[in-house]
Amino acid sequence: MLELGQPSAPAAADVIANVNESEFMTAVVEASNTIPVIVDFWAPWCGPCKTLGPQLEEAVNAANGAVKMAKVNVDENPMVSEQLRVQSIPTVYAFWKGQPIDGFQGAVAASEVKAFVERVVAAGDGVPGGGLADAIEAAEEMLAEGAAEDAAQTFAAVLEEEPNNPAAYGGLVRAHIALGDLEQAEAVLNGAPVEIAQSPELEAAFAQLELAKQGQNAGPLEDLRSAVAANPDDHQARLDFAQALYAAGEAEPAVSELLELFRRDREWNEGAARAQLFTIFDALKPNDPIVLAGRRKLSSMIFA
Repeated sequence: MLELGQPSAPAAADVIANVNESEFMTAVVEASNTIPVIVDFWAPWCGPCKTLGPQLEEAVNAANGAVKMAKVNVDENPMVSEQLRVQSIPTVYAFWKGQPIDGFQGAVAASEVKAFVERVVAAGDGVPGGGLADAIEAAEEMLAEGAAEDAAQTFAAVLEEEPNNPAAYGGLVRAHIALGDLEQAEAVLNGAPVEIAQSPELEAAFAQLELAKQGQNAGPLEDLRSAVAANPDDHQARLDFAQALYAAGEAEPAVSELLELFRRDREWNEGAARAQLFTIFDALKPNDPIVLAGRRKLSSMIFA
């Protein structure tokens, strides 16, 4: 157990700050490359936020500078809240190395808040869950190198030791997707414990599964390219083309096509272009250059 509450803690102003949309990339995503950052999404009218916020601040201050906290007012910063799919408040995410690694929604007991902060601090030290973290890292490397079967076995072994590990659950889903077994991937996702069902890892796995399903039904890439070239106002053809591009491993061109569709008609098919963009953003890593550039361009269109 990490020991919190030691003397000589940094001043609160050094570790806790109000962050707006323009500062989020620097103060949260980039800052988390060197120290874990906890993000508290709140609003002045939210009763539970008034209880949770001070509990988080107390636990963060007690961590003696091992973690930072960013407070985001959702009323004043709707875009960042929407991009991270914050559906209710309070919502709390923890970022490490540019990625969300843990989180929860709603007010929880003070003991759970303290335990959450301790987990985040441990992640920053590179020892979350002891040896399980090394196993997950090894499984991720296997998956990246194309050894999906080995990765699946490793993720499953981690879950035997820690059934509520969201990183292992998300990894197991992605391993089955890589193996082309979408039914098993969906079964794993549906079987995840309710406590971690809305974790960033499972949200990303869900998005990847949705994109993989779309890829199974994607039409011939060159036929769709020709259809869009012949009629740039054929919105369905452009959406289908973007889905086919992503299925072919061309994420950046897919995002470009969706941005163009959004520019032409943002409300078409109940905002299909925007929804598809968010699905891709969720599937990729938050600090992926494609995600960062795509979100900037989408934001500029929304606020133009």
